[in-house]
Amino acid sequence: MHRLRNVPVLVLLMGIGAVLMFLPAIHAISLRNHFVARAFFYSGSLFLILVALIGLATSANRHDDTPRGQLLALLGAFVLLPLMLAVPMAEAIPDTTYLNAWWEMLSSVTTTGATLFAPDRLAPSIHLWRALVGWMGGAIILVSAVAVLAPMNLGGFEVLGAGSPSAAGLAGAAYNIRTVDLRGRLARAAISILPVYVGLTGLLWIALILAGDPSLVAACHAMSTLSTSGISPLGGVGRAPSGLGGEILIFLFLFFALTRRFYPSGKLQVGAQRLFQDPELRFGILFIVTLPALLFLRHWIGAIEIDEVPGIGQALLAIWGSIFTVLSFLTTTGFESESWVAARNWSGLATPGLILAGLAVIGGGVATTAGGVKLLRVYALYRHGEREIERLVHPSSIGGSGVMARKLRRQGAQMAWVFFMLFALSIAVTMLALSLSGLDFEKTTILSVAALSTTGPLANVAGSAPIDWAMLDAWAKTVLAAAMVLGRLETLAIIALLNPDFWRN
Repeated sequence: MHRLRNVPVLVLLMGIGAVLMFLPAIHAISLRNHFVARAFFYSGSLFLILVALIGLATSANRHDDTPRGQLLALLGAFVLLPLMLAVPMAEAIPDTTYLNAWWEMLSSVTTTGATLFAPDRLAPSIHLWRALVGWMGGAIILVSAVAVLAPMNLGGFEVLGAGSPSAAGLAGAAYNIRTVDLRGRLARAAISILPVYVGLTGLLWIALILAGDPSLVAACHAMSTLSTSGISPLGGVGRAPSGLGGEILIFLFLFFALTRRFYPSGKLQVGAQRLFQDPELRFGILFIVTLPALLFLRHWIGAIEIDEVPGIGQALLAIWGSIFTVLSFLTTTGFESESWVAARNWSGLATPGLILAGLAVIGGGVATTAGGVKLLRVYALYRHGEREIERLVHPSSIGGSGVMARKLRRQGAQMAWVFFMLFALSIAVTMLALSLSGLDFEKTTILSVAALSTTGPLANVAGSAPIDWAMLDAWAKTVLAAAMVLGRLETLAIIALLNPDFWRN
C-alpha cells in the first residue's frame, strides 16, 4: 500500500482503466460475443502489465506535487488516458479508425457524450464500455474538484474564495500548498465521495430495472445520469422501455448535478450552507420552474390561435417533457424526454433550440459532474446586477447580508465575469477554427457550445436539423476534442498552466 501511494496519479488512473476493461469482456462472454470479449480482455491484460512495470519504475521517483504538477496530472487524465482507453474499442470495431475510437473515448471521459456511431452499429458490450468510461470521467471530476481545484480556488471556487489566490495569482500565493500530500488529499476525497457516487449509481440502476429497463440499458442510463455524460445505448432515454417512470427516476437523480451539497465533501467546503439555502440549488429550481412555464404558455397561445386547445393529458405530458429536458440540459446531461415533442404536436410551434443551448452554457453546480459556466458564477453575476439596480434607485444605500454576500457581489462577481468572458472568447475561437472545415454558422455555433459545455446531445436538438458528429472531418474532430478538454478542465486552469511565473522554480 505504501508503494501504491508513491505511484503517479496518472499511472493509477491507467491501472483503473485497465481493470475496467475486464467488465465489457465479461459482459461480451455472457453474450457469446467472443470477438469483442477478446479485444477487451487482451487489452486489459496488456495494459495491466504495462501499468505494473511503469508503476514499479516510477514509484521511487520524486513526484511534482506543486500546483503545476497537480494541474498537469489532471490535464493528462483527459488528454492521455483516452489514448489507452481507445485501444480495445478500435479493436472491437474493425471498420473504424483509431482516430474515431480516440475521439469517442475523449468525448466519454470528459462526460460530453457526443458519439460518432449509430446505436445499432455498436455491440452491447461497447455501449457498456462507453458508459463506464463516462462514469469514470465523472468520478475523476468529482474527486479532483475537491482535492485539486478547490485548494487553488479554481473550478468555480474562485467565486466563493474571492480575494484569495486564483488563476491570476496562482504562481505566487498558491505555492503555499506545495507541501501538501496530493495522494493523501486525493485518497481522502475519494473515500468521502466515491462510495456515495457508486451507491447512487447502483440505486438508480436497480430502480430502472424495476421500472422495466433491461439490465444493460438501466446500467448505462444510471452511469450516464450520475456522470452527466448523456450516453445511451438506445440513442436517448425517450426510447427506453421504462417510459415515464424511468424518466421520473432519472429526473430525481439529476439534482445531484445541481449542487455539491448532496455529496459529503460539499458540506465541508467554503461557503457551505443548509441544503435549501444553497444558492445553486435555489437558482437551478428557479430555471426548472420558470422556463417550462413560459414554454408551455407559448405553446398554449399557439394552440389557441389554430383552435386546437389540447386535452389535460396532452398538456401534462408537454409540461413534464419541458421540465425534464430543461433540468437535463441545465446539468449538461443532454437527455431528451419522450414528451419533449408533445407540445409541438398540438401547437405546431417548434421549441427554440437556443433555449437548450443557453441552459447548457449555464451548466450545473460547482464541484459536480456538470459542465458549463456553473450556476454559482451566474448567481454571483445576478446578485451583482441586483445590487447595481438597487444603487440606481437608492444611491446611498448599503448592501447587507454579511461579509460573504458582499464578497460574492463584488470580487466574486468580478471573477465570474472574467470567466464568462473567457468562455465566450473560447466559443468564438472554436467557431473560427471550425469554420476552416467549411461548416456554416449555425453548425459551428452549436458544435462549439456542445463541446465547451460538455453537452454532446445538444447537436441533435439545438439546430433546425440534427447534426451528425460522424460527418466531421479530421480537423473538425481535433478542434472539438481540444474544446471538450478545455470545457472540462476550464479556461482559468489552462491560463494558469500557460502563465510563465507558474513554471518558475
